[in-house]
Amino acid sequence: MHTVRLDRTHTGSILDIGGGGEGIIGRLYGRQVTAIDNRREELDEAPEGFEKVLMDACEMSFASASFDHVTFFYTMMFIAKDKQRRALAEACRCLRPGGTLEIWDAAFERAEPFVTELAVYVAGERIDVSYGVWEEGASQNLLRFQEMAEGLGLSEEVCEEAEGHFYLRWRKNTA
Repeated sequence: MHTVRLDRTHTGSILDIGGGGEGIIGRLYGRQVTAIDNRREELDEAPEGFEKVLMDACEMSFASASFDHVTFFYTMMFIAKDKQRRALAEACRCLRPGGTLEIWDAAFERAEPFVTELAVYVAGERIDVSYGVWEEGASQNLLRFQEMAEGLGLSEEVCEEAEGHFYLRWRKNTA
Protein backbone atom coordinates (compact mmCIF):
# COMPACT_ATOMS: atom_id res chain seq x y z
CA MET A 1 0.00 0.00 0.00
CA HIS A 2 1.39 3.37 -1.07
CA THR A 3 1.07 6.31 1.35
CA VAL A 4 0.15 9.84 0.22
CA ARG A 5 0.17 12.73 2.71
CA LEU A 6 -1.58 15.93 1.70
CA ASP A 7 -1.39 19.22 3.54
CA ARG A 8 -3.15 22.51 2.83
CA THR A 9 -0.71 24.62 0.84
CA HIS A 10 -2.93 26.47 -1.63
CA THR A 11 -4.87 29.67 -1.35
CA GLY A 12 -7.32 30.65 -4.06
CA SER A 13 -9.56 28.61 -6.31
CA ILE A 14 -8.87 24.98 -7.22
CA LEU A 15 -10.19 23.01 -10.19
CA ASP A 16 -10.01 19.32 -9.28
CA ILE A 17 -10.32 17.16 -12.38
CA GLY A 18 -11.83 13.75 -11.67
CA GLY A 19 -12.75 14.95 -8.19
CA GLY A 20 -15.70 12.64 -7.64
CA GLY A 21 -15.53 9.40 -5.68
CA GLU A 22 -13.51 9.95 -2.54
CA GLY A 23 -13.19 13.67 -3.28
CA ILE A 24 -9.70 13.83 -1.79
CA ILE A 25 -8.86 17.39 -2.88
CA GLY A 26 -12.36 18.59 -1.98
CA ARG A 27 -12.00 17.11 1.52
CA LEU A 28 -8.74 18.97 1.98
CA TYR A 29 -9.72 22.38 0.60
CA GLY A 30 -13.51 22.47 0.94
CA ARG A 31 -15.20 25.47 -0.66
CA GLN A 32 -12.06 26.46 -2.58
CA VAL A 33 -12.66 23.45 -4.84
CA THR A 34 -14.70 22.99 -7.98
CA ALA A 35 -14.51 19.27 -8.73
CA ILE A 36 -15.43 17.97 -12.16
CA ASP A 37 -16.06 14.39 -13.15
CA ASN A 38 -17.60 12.88 -16.26
CA ARG A 39 -19.60 10.35 -14.23
CA ARG A 40 -22.61 11.49 -12.20
CA GLU A 41 -22.34 8.50 -9.82
CA GLU A 42 -18.78 9.53 -8.88
CA LEU A 43 -19.94 13.06 -8.05
CA ASP A 44 -22.90 11.71 -6.05
CA GLU A 45 -20.52 9.48 -4.07
CA ALA A 46 -18.19 12.36 -3.14
CA PRO A 47 -18.61 14.02 0.25
CA GLU A 48 -20.28 17.42 0.60
CA GLY A 49 -18.44 20.69 1.17
CA PHE A 50 -17.26 21.66 -2.32
CA GLU A 51 -18.79 22.37 -5.71
CA LYS A 52 -19.35 19.34 -7.97
CA VAL A 53 -19.89 19.67 -11.72
CA LEU A 54 -20.62 17.00 -14.32
CA MET A 55 -18.13 17.80 -17.10
CA ASP A 56 -15.64 16.23 -19.51
CA ALA A 57 -12.02 17.24 -18.83
CA CYS A 58 -11.38 17.45 -22.57
CA GLU A 59 -14.15 20.02 -23.17
CA MET A 60 -14.46 22.26 -20.13
CA SER A 61 -16.89 25.16 -20.26
CA PHE A 62 -14.94 27.35 -17.80
CA ALA A 63 -13.51 30.64 -19.03
CA SER A 64 -9.78 30.77 -19.68
CA ALA A 65 -7.62 31.60 -16.64
CA SER A 66 -10.48 30.85 -14.19
CA PHE A 67 -8.56 28.97 -11.48
CA ASP A 68 -5.48 29.53 -9.33
CA HIS A 69 -4.67 25.80 -9.19
CA VAL A 70 -5.61 22.65 -11.12
CA THR A 71 -5.25 19.14 -9.68
CA PHE A 72 -5.46 15.61 -11.08
CA PHE A 73 -5.45 13.21 -8.11
CA TYR A 74 -5.17 9.69 -9.55
CA THR A 75 -7.31 10.77 -12.50
CA MET A 76 -5.12 10.40 -15.58
CA MET A 77 -5.29 6.60 -15.49
CA PHE A 78 -9.05 6.92 -16.10
CA ILE A 79 -8.68 9.21 -19.12
CA ALA A 80 -8.11 7.37 -22.41
CA LYS A 81 -4.50 7.65 -23.52
CA ASP A 82 -5.45 9.47 -26.73
CA LYS A 83 -7.34 12.13 -24.70
CA GLN A 84 -4.85 12.80 -21.92
CA ARG A 85 -2.96 15.55 -23.73
CA ARG A 86 -6.24 17.32 -24.54
CA ALA A 87 -7.28 17.15 -20.86
CA LEU A 88 -3.91 18.56 -19.82
CA ALA A 89 -4.16 21.37 -22.41
CA GLU A 90 -7.69 22.23 -21.23
CA ALA A 91 -6.44 22.31 -17.63
CA CYS A 92 -3.70 24.75 -18.68
CA ARG A 93 -6.23 26.92 -20.49
CA CYS A 94 -8.32 27.18 -17.31
CA LEU A 95 -5.27 27.93 -15.14
CA ARG A 96 -4.29 31.52 -14.34
CA PRO A 97 -0.73 32.66 -15.12
CA GLY A 98 1.42 31.93 -12.07
CA GLY A 99 -0.91 29.14 -10.94
CA THR A 100 0.05 25.51 -10.33
CA LEU A 101 -0.97 22.30 -12.05
CA GLU A 102 -0.44 19.06 -10.12
CA ILE A 103 -0.68 15.39 -11.02
CA TRP A 104 -0.52 12.51 -8.55
CA ASP A 105 -0.77 9.11 -10.24
CA ALA A 106 0.62 5.61 -10.67
CA ALA A 107 3.05 4.30 -13.25
CA PHE A 108 2.25 0.95 -14.86
CA GLU A 109 3.30 -0.96 -17.96
CA ARG A 110 0.07 -2.79 -18.80
CA ALA A 111 -3.39 -2.83 -17.32
CA GLU A 112 -4.48 -6.47 -17.25
CA PRO A 113 -6.01 -5.15 -14.92
CA PHE A 114 -3.95 -2.66 -12.94
CA VAL A 115 -5.00 -1.83 -9.36
CA THR A 116 -3.17 0.25 -6.78
CA GLU A 117 -4.02 0.69 -3.11
CA LEU A 118 -3.38 3.95 -1.27
CA ALA A 119 -3.45 5.19 2.29
CA VAL A 120 -4.20 8.90 1.89
CA TYR A 121 -3.75 11.16 4.90
CA VAL A 122 -5.81 14.31 4.49
CA ALA A 123 -7.16 16.77 7.07
CA GLY A 124 -6.27 14.47 9.98
CA GLU A 125 -8.02 11.49 8.43
CA ARG A 126 -6.71 8.29 6.80
CA ILE A 127 -8.63 7.27 3.70
CA ASP A 128 -7.90 3.83 2.27
CA VAL A 129 -8.71 3.69 -1.41
CA SER A 130 -8.06 1.50 -4.44
CA TYR A 131 -7.85 2.83 -7.99
CA GLY A 132 -7.76 0.56 -10.98
CA VAL A 133 -8.10 0.35 -14.73
CA TRP A 134 -8.94 -2.54 -17.00
CA GLU A 135 -8.47 -0.95 -20.40
CA GLU A 136 -6.42 -3.36 -22.50
CA GLY A 137 -3.10 -1.86 -23.48
CA ALA A 138 -3.34 1.02 -21.00
CA SER A 139 0.00 2.19 -19.61
CA GLN A 140 1.48 5.38 -18.22
CA ASN A 141 4.55 6.83 -16.60
CA LEU A 142 5.96 10.09 -15.34
CA LEU A 143 8.00 10.77 -18.49
CA ARG A 144 4.86 10.61 -20.65
CA PHE A 145 3.25 13.46 -18.71
CA GLN A 146 6.43 15.52 -18.72
CA GLU A 147 6.51 15.20 -22.52
CA MET A 148 2.80 16.08 -22.81
CA ALA A 149 3.36 19.24 -20.76
CA GLU A 150 6.01 20.54 -23.18
CA GLY A 151 4.72 23.48 -25.18
CA LEU A 152 1.83 24.20 -22.80
CA GLY A 153 3.48 27.18 -21.11
CA LEU A 154 4.38 25.31 -17.92
CA SER A 155 7.59 25.24 -15.90
CA GLU A 156 8.24 22.11 -13.87
CA GLU A 157 8.76 22.74 -10.16
CA VAL A 158 8.53 19.27 -8.58
CA CYS A 159 9.08 15.79 -9.98
CA GLU A 160 8.96 12.88 -7.53
CA GLU A 161 8.67 9.18 -8.15
CA ALA A 162 8.60 6.34 -5.60
CA GLU A 163 7.18 2.84 -5.39
CA GLY A 164 5.49 3.06 -8.80
CA HIS A 165 3.77 6.36 -8.03
CA PHE A 166 4.62 9.89 -9.10
CA TYR A 167 3.88 13.51 -8.32
CA LEU A 168 4.41 16.38 -10.75
CA ARG A 169 3.87 20.08 -10.17
CA TRP A 170 4.21 22.80 -12.78
CA ARG A 171 3.69 26.56 -12.63
CA LYS A 172 2.01 28.32 -15.55
CA ASN A 173 4.31 30.91 -17.07
CA THR A 174 3.28 34.52 -16.62
CA ALA A 175 4.63 35.80 -19.92
